[in-house]
Amino acid sequence: MVTSSTLNAPATEGIKYAGSKLKLLPYILQLTQKVKPRTVFDGFSGTTRVSQAFARSGFRVVANDIAVWSKVFGDCYLLSPSPRDHYKELIDHLNALPGRDGWFTEHYGGNANCGTANGKKPWQKHNTRKLDRIRQEIERLSLSTHERAVALTSLILAMDEVDSTIGHYASYLSKWSPRSYNQMKLKIPNLIPKTDDHEVHRADIFDLISSIDADLAYYDPPYGSNNDKMPPSRVRYASYYHLWSSICLFDNPPLFGKANRRVDTSDVLSASVFEEFRKNDTGRFIALEAIERLLRQTRSPYIILSYSSGGRATAQELNEVIRSAGKLIDVIEVDYKPNVMGGMRWTNEWVRDAEKTNREFLFLIERT
Repeated sequence: MVTSSTLNAPATEGIKYAGSKLKLLPYILQLTQKVKPRTVFDGFSGTTRVSQAFARSGFRVVANDIAVWSKVFGDCYLLSPSPRDHYKELIDHLNALPGRDGWFTEHYGGNANCGTANGKKPWQKHNTRKLDRIRQEIERLSLSTHERAVALTSLILAMDEVDSTIGHYASYLSKWSPRSYNQMKLKIPNLIPKTDDHEVHRADIFDLISSIDADLAYYDPPYGSNNDKMPPSRVRYASYYHLWSSICLFDNPPLFGKANRRVDTSDVLSASVFEEFRKNDTGRFIALEAIERLLRQTRSPYIILSYSSGGRATAQELNEVIRSAGKLIDVIEVDYKPNVMGGMRWTNEWVRDAEKTNREFLFLIERT
């Protein structure tokens, strides 16, 4: 039996994230050590917490995600050629700037003296004014790619600490959160010393996997809900974090809806095939077929697949897909309700209990 007390994971940084794997890091590293890879491919890197943990554990990392803000995070944490002190002058300069009214304040700033988040805004105006001014200055300065990534990551982390949300930006709290009254302040991210030639990509996973040579691939695709009543129109992962995209792109995009989401994060435009709730003509879930295609096209000899019991694929269906792509070496199951290890499952025992509670499964697969 493996318990959380016997496992450790290096410190990582990241924003509040619905799909965060922070609590799973010790178990991901436990499975990784079983196959002793040199290079690890993190195909859906998100906040890059898993990539950071891999890099700090001594592995060469190839990180990828379709989100522009994830690419910025990866450039910041994995690719910086300079130590943290190199960025102190820049961060101090940005923190010292006075605020100004701009695009972010117009659309996402609310008045602090109101008892509610008037109009349901994600931030109070004293922080969006700082955001507007700092983001304008980042654009004005002649920064290197690495300096820009560090500055943007620092800005996003600072705004994440003073928001008035439940952790995403598809809706906002009706009353100001206590943290929203705090003054945002940039800090130098906890950069990873450059000891290896990591790679960071921003691409659709199926456009990239055929060119990736790695000893181990870690996949955490966005999950399609297994709720049969889930309507066709739904909020996607891309919509949850549209504000981070707007901060990185600084493009003042067209907006829609009560949350002022980017038009390009609408359900039709931003949907991932892994979130697809529909079935194909043969009666199979499209999301399940995407997982099967992902496993089959991966060139790495080993794969760790992270999947939730709340995902579209049932346990039995997912088990069949895994067996068709390779040999299941190990399964770790984490029960999120009591937040303890559910146990270590070998062969197919995990299938019988998978539907009972909200659980996360980590499958270690040897490709055939």
